[in-house]
Amino acid sequence: MIINKFLSLLNRYKTDLPTFTIVGVGPGEPSLLTIAAVDAIKKSKVIVFPISDHNKKSFAREIVKKYIKFKKKIPIIFPMARQEFDPDEIWTNAVDIIVKSINQGESVVLLCLGDTSLFASSSNILRILNNNYPEIITKTIPGISSISAAAAISNFDLVKKGETLIIKECPSNIQELDKLIRQNREERTVLVLMKVGERWAWVKDVLKKEYIINKSVVALNVGMSDQIVQNASKFDQNKVPYFSLLLIRFNYD
Repeated sequence: MIINKFLSLLNRYKTDLPTFTIVGVGPGEPSLLTIAAVDAIKKSKVIVFPISDHNKKSFAREIVKKYIKFKKKIPIIFPMARQEFDPDEIWTNAVDIIVKSINQGESVVLLCLGDTSLFASSSNILRILNNNYPEIITKTIPGISSISAAAAISNFDLVKKGETLIIKECPSNIQELDKLIRQNREERTVLVLMKVGERWAWVKDVLKKEYIINKSVVALNVGMSDQIVQNASKFDQNKVPYFSLLLIRFNYD
């Protein structure tokens, strides 16, 4: 183990070795790619990207398609919390694919939709890789999150001096959401709810009941061609897609 750690540290000073890089590609709009993301993609030989099943396109791949035309492209089915997939098996198989490419002298980039630190499944792959193959050089390049993009589009301050920002996956039932609102509405709190999706119908009712729908911004498919970002009180649809979030400020100055 000590030898492996020493080799890992030594390898980081060598610039000609193949690397594994997780790249945040932003929420959907190619113009929101960072220069660091584009550089890493251009330097890699293998592009690994997530898909929900064999018949679905990869949103992450679509964002960077102009940069990966002549690269080896490997799709990996990510579980996305679905019961028919075994997450541990998927992460282990993904690591095996990555390690095989690196052992062949090929640098690998794993595309991550949005930012690499927010609800990023790629962290599971990085954990296994670092634990089992510490000699492999790993890097992480952050991306613009859908949260930041939605806030910018709607001129919404995510957090100001004296405030607390809370980012959570949308509660799964009315009781949990009621409790969350009660705990935070009297504080200087900004609440971000991710992955609203099919819960929107009753979430909307709760926002109305608590008189905060006018203080909420709903954002759907941020950065994509069908993007919607607007005040929740003006949003009249009853269904929203998986890529959906809410920005809620309880107290305005």
